[in-house]
Amino acid sequence: MGRSAEALHHDAVDLTNRGRFGQAQHLLARADALTDDRDLRARIAGTQALIHARSGDLVRAESVALAAWETAGLSDGTMAILAGQLGSIAERAGRLDDADRWLTRAIDALDDGVARANLLVNRGVVGIERRDLARAAADTRAAAEIYAAEGLDVDAAEARHNLGYIDLLRGDVVAALAEMTRAHPVLARASKAGAAISALDRAEVLRDAGLLREAEELFSDAADALATMRMPKERAEAEFALATSLLRNDPVRARRIAASAARRFRRARNERWAVRAEGIEMRARLAAGAVSTRGERVPESARSPRPEAVAALVDALRGHGMPVDATALRLAHELWLARRGRVPAVRTVRTPANAPMDLRLLAHEVRAVRAAARNRPAQARRHARAGLEELLGWQRRFGSLDLQTSVVWMGHGLMGEGLRSAVGSGRPDVVFEWSERARHLTLQVAPLRPPPDPELAAELAELRMLRADGDAWMSDPRATELRNRARQRQWSETGSAQVHGRATLDEVQGALDDATAVISFVYSGEGLSALVVTARRVSLVALGDWSDVRALLPGLRSDLDMAAAVQHGPLAAVVRRSLDERVGALSARLLDPILPAIGDRRLVLTAPGVLNGIPWAMMPALHTRVLTVAGSVSRWLQAGRDLVVPSAAGFAVGPRVPRGAEEARTAAASWRDGQLLDPAAIAGVTGLAERVDVLHVAAHGRHAADNPMFSGLELADGTLFGYDIDLIERVPGTVVLSACEVGRSSVRWGEEAVGMTRIWLHAGARCVIAAPVVVADDDACELLGGLHAGLASGEPPAVALAEAARRTGIRAPFQVHGAGF
Repeated sequence: MGRSAEALHHDAVDLTNRGRFGQAQHLLARADALTDDRDLRARIAGTQALIHARSGDLVRAESVALAAWETAGLSDGTMAILAGQLGSIAERAGRLDDADRWLTRAIDALDDGVARANLLVNRGVVGIERRDLARAAADTRAAAEIYAAEGLDVDAAEARHNLGYIDLLRGDVVAALAEMTRAHPVLARASKAGAAISALDRAEVLRDAGLLREAEELFSDAADALATMRMPKERAEAEFALATSLLRNDPVRARRIAASAARRFRRARNERWAVRAEGIEMRARLAAGAVSTRGERVPESARSPRPEAVAALVDALRGHGMPVDATALRLAHELWLARRGRVPAVRTVRTPANAPMDLRLLAHEVRAVRAAARNRPAQARRHARAGLEELLGWQRRFGSLDLQTSVVWMGHGLMGEGLRSAVGSGRPDVVFEWSERARHLTLQVAPLRPPPDPELAAELAELRMLRADGDAWMSDPRATELRNRARQRQWSETGSAQVHGRATLDEVQGALDDATAVISFVYSGEGLSALVVTARRVSLVALGDWSDVRALLPGLRSDLDMAAAVQHGPLAAVVRRSLDERVGALSARLLDPILPAIGDRRLVLTAPGVLNGIPWAMMPALHTRVLTVAGSVSRWLQAGRDLVVPSAAGFAVGPRVPRGAEEARTAAASWRDGQLLDPAAIAGVTGLAERVDVLHVAAHGRHAADNPMFSGLELADGTLFGYDIDLIERVPGTVVLSACEVGRSSVRWGEEAVGMTRIWLHAGARCVIAAPVVVADDDACELLGGLHAGLASGEPPAVALAEAARRTGIRAPFQVHGAGF
């Protein structure tokens, strides 16, 4: 006996929801041939209309649905369902008023049930597009409760995912990631379409959190997947999101992709989204500056957007009910004009009441650049300062290192404007204020350490097993899920304990003794300067042509790696000479101009991201000098008040380190209480870390450039990740990482460098001794083995390292980060 038309239609609806349109159409045709029931035939037609809509043929979709609606004698329930489908089609076409009217009519006609929940979800989407977030959340939450009560896990997950998207629009990236991470496994198992759309929205969370590279990979993958599934509107939305993310770091590509999205939306007859994509295309054109879509320079006259074209597009965005998009385009144009000195006599910079954080900060940047164009530098700094304080008010809600260092992307333009104005002022107190503001931006929020998390520990253990299978582990779907959950847990569970204030120049001078100097290197975007502070004097030194320094940096890491790898044989002298010449040239350009001001003092050094990876301790001007590389001078001052003389040290040796055991035994011999783990396992090392004042790990390491929290130390039973460090309840005051690469870091947005060194400092260590590159085993063994004689006798770490370097004559890239004295 064949299946009934009702059963065939039910299965077709399920296939449609999973994006399997061809199979659904086949079942609908069979169902239609088997029934004479006008209500069922109308519902079949309504489902066919939804398939047409999701395939991009909105004209046909609306025609089919309206024809079914006009069928005489339909039941109230069928009429309600058709009204809901017409509302869904209108939403896809961008006609939000029509969509709201149809959906509300349908919802009011239905009793509680799954059909009503479906309509509530669709009306929630309309609320999202209108930015009526309170109503959107109420509709979506009600739908989620109905689905959960009916045991419909996939539908409930879709609704919870939408609630996460609403959290994102409210600016709560932590809650958004939590909801979407919980929903993603269910949606991914249900269908390829669900997996792609879930990934697309999670990518928006990562983009708003400043993790652009990862977000852009997800956007691109989602667009490809949706193209394969023949879902043109969703594909265009993925392209729109990708173009939006690319505005800051690749505006030429952003312009090309936004234009493609606009064409797709227009072919789908969704004028609202087409205009929105054109707004991103215009913003990309403004951001691209002097570069054409083919990459060559073009004359100003050819690339200047016509003001009337911008104004018309702003009006079109407003006319389609998108005031936030309209304001973003208007402000981007105002910024473009102000950077060219074209400032209106009187024009107030306003933003909508529901403007997201990045738009509010863009408004502050426009005010600052306008003031600079009017030659009012103090006013420019005041506007930049106001914007960064607003960013801090939002940032102080987060304790997670990952979030603290990534959300600063929103203040990047403001920081650049403030630094340029500060250096232009020539005033040391102003330069110091803005140097510290830049360095301290991601150091001022102290984390509230999360409670023990056995589930996170178990998931990290599973990740270690996957990593052990080979280098392809990062692309494993299970590894992706576990990484997302680890990030979500850290974002959610690491709170903010307090906000550390910044020190003033007077406070720093008052705290310095005659034997100490501070060097703050400052990059303004146009040049490099150094501020030198001693107890008696402050000097601001311009460091000449920045291009000379920039040209020396790209080959530095390869020279350092080669010098460590080639210690003997005929090439050793050649390799060493190349390194010496490069390091010497950097020392001459960066340090020689300021040597008269620092004399033979010990140094606290801070540096911007453009100087990331420089081995300061190897510079001829600094070798054997007591030196600590601080995140900010303010944090160095604050940590210095907590100086504790260590009494217990722990040593851990990882696998395949030729002289690791010798290094650890030599170092441990300097301590009355020197505990040694060889071979060292993860649980042993984390437990040891909680018991000692100094932790020394001799192991191979690996830096994960795209996700620094998954940098790690290779131990006997797998990798100790950065996330593992958050599970240590009490970290040692001093951490020594005798491991290749783990002193490396990834620069986020110009100033902040993130890697294992910073992770330990964020967790509470006072200082970390590490190297950013490969270090020869012999050098590490002898230099760090000798370091502990000073540490055990109570010498500060920076003093102990400098003395070990003097005593052994070894020039290695190990340096002290944090409060080394």
